[in-house]
Amino acid sequence: MRERSIRAAVLPPTDEAELLERAARLPGMTLGELATELGVDVPTEMRRAKGWAGQLLERALGASAASRAEPDFVGLGIELKTLPVDGGGRVLESTFVCTIELPEMDRSEWESSRLRKKLARVLWVPVEGARELAPGVRRIGTPFLWSPNEDDEALLRHDWEEAASMIGRGRTSELTAHTGEVLQVRPKAARGSSRRRALDEEGALYDEQPKGFYLRATFTASLLRRHLWVG
Repeated sequence: MRERSIRAAVLPPTDEAELLERAARLPGMTLGELATELGVDVPTEMRRAKGWAGQLLERALGASAASRAEPDFVGLGIELKTLPVDGGGRVLESTFVCTIELPEMDRSEWESSRLRKKLARVLWVPVEGARELAPGVRRIGTPFLWSPNEDDEALLRHDWEEAASMIGRGRTSELTAHTGEVLQVRPKAARGSSRRRALDEEGALYDEQPKGFYLRATFTASLLRRHLWVG
């Protein structure tokens, strides 16, 4: 029987090799099996437990950033992202990357941006995400590490700079899910009534719903295809 000693993997991994060793134990497991090994309750439905799968994997792999604006594996500079897929391996939804700090965007540069830091090195973990599947029976796929190549970075930078320019010119309200080729800007808040302060085109302050950067499903699907072809 294959070793499944996930319970011991609670401290942050010391290096990339250790992280990959832990990740290599996951493929084929259900979220329910992993939760049982970690002593975590399994929700009856994902609608009321959004983010549970990601938190479970963070715990299993030893992520240490919690909710801080750092990569999940702080010492390694590696972010952890789940990738919801259907039975045929099709990516089902866009992927949240980070919140947008509206007051800072007009002073930010791509090279030092939060988004670039988050995406510098990512451990992607495919997980079955079809809505009809109960959380506990969803299976985990084969994780893979990714860093943007030159083409990826050019696309990400272009979309980020377009968003930063619009925010800097007070056109935040014009940013929609249709803006950007590989990045989306979408509302990001636990409650729809949440608001942050932003500037309009005339420099006046107004309340704006918090927004976040998301990777489009078409982009993450291309990463998954690359990984499968290499494998």
